[in-house]
Amino acid sequence: MVVREQLQEVYQAAKSLLRLSDDLIAEVLCAVADEIIAQADVILKANEQDLSRMDPANPKYDRLKLTLERLEGIAADMRNVSKLPSPVGKVLKEIVRPNGLKIKQISVPFGVIGIIYEARPNVSFDVFSLCLRSHNACVLKGGSDAQDTNEASVCIIHGVLKRFGIDTHIVELLPGDREATAELLHARGLVDLIIPRGSSGLIRFVRDNATVPVIETGAGICHTYFDASGDVAKGAPIINNAKTRRVSVCNALDCVLLHRTRLASLPELCSMLSNSNVIIYADDEAYASLQGHYPDNLLQHAQPDSFGTEFLDYKMAIKTVASLDDAIDCINAIASGHSECIVTEDKAAADRFCSEVDAACVYWNAPTSFSDGAQFGLGAEIGISTQKMHARGPMALEAITTYKWIIEGNGQIRK
Repeated sequence: MVVREQLQEVYQAAKSLLRLSDDLIAEVLCAVADEIIAQADVILKANEQDLSRMDPANPKYDRLKLTLERLEGIAADMRNVSKLPSPVGKVLKEIVRPNGLKIKQISVPFGVIGIIYEARPNVSFDVFSLCLRSHNACVLKGGSDAQDTNEASVCIIHGVLKRFGIDTHIVELLPGDREATAELLHARGLVDLIIPRGSSGLIRFVRDNATVPVIETGAGICHTYFDASGDVAKGAPIINNAKTRRVSVCNALDCVLLHRTRLASLPELCSMLSNSNVIIYADDEAYASLQGHYPDNLLQHAQPDSFGTEFLDYKMAIKTVASLDDAIDCINAIASGHSECIVTEDKAAADRFCSEVDAACVYWNAPTSFSDGAQFGLGAEIGISTQKMHARGPMALEAITTYKWIIEGNGQIRK
């Protein structure tokens, strides 16, 4: 089936979603979650085929890799989504005008959502669960790196949909080639919204070339600022968790900003990082503080491009700043607007940082690794938006609905 025909099938199937009950949708999601575990060997075998084509040193390798534990997490997220109330049909605003017109603003699904993503096979299940719960159909355009895993995942979803008598075209996986991407980007009238998930290069390409509306889920260039009044006992594990929990995800830490008066605390702040062989690119002051206290083979002098880089690897930069103002200015100048953190015991400093840093998620004494839809209690996420129109931060059910106005009259006419 050519891509255009696939998209037309999804467009037609989307209409049937409005007639599905919330209870049925919840039952389907739980059934898919069960099937993920029951067919884990099928998914993992397909994933092994994808992994065999990728260099393990590639930062995308960890994103691509699935394990039984990760599949269990995906299934658990899907069950969580099944328990969430539907975001569709909510009365957002209700007005009775002096002329008697009754006006309601009601939440509705977008219709068809296209997702373009790279080596992130969990996205296939996450997107399906959120789109089904919000009565949206979805078009999946994964990268060729994960094509085998994505095909196995969608095959499992289709099997469950058939069992429940639901049109399988409510979720379609496009071919992994670039031609399919181009077709999706220009599918006005068939696709209502496109959300890219991946590198800054992918997001920029989608934004610059799509004629379908796009919500950017930007790359994560994340900072942690250790303030003059920062607590080292809190700061060291916060930095370590943000950097090493999973280096290949967008909420991973890329740069520590350190108040100059706390240079003596830097060796202790970085002490846990050496256990994960994190390479540190330090400016001159930070380098001098760490020299002799951090492994020589892991300590390097920072270069200009060390700052403002999303490493997606066991690498991190350190920059010394003179004040809170310098930290805020630095972040707003080079960060991506994803997630930023301050470690401080000074509430006034924290309040200023949280107010003035321009990011979707701003943390006080907690790591940026919490930037995740499930961690925010949203079930799962379809992405983390770094733009300011419509949605910002972790996007879950409510973020993939729009609204319409229902106006009830009794014969009124406008003069």
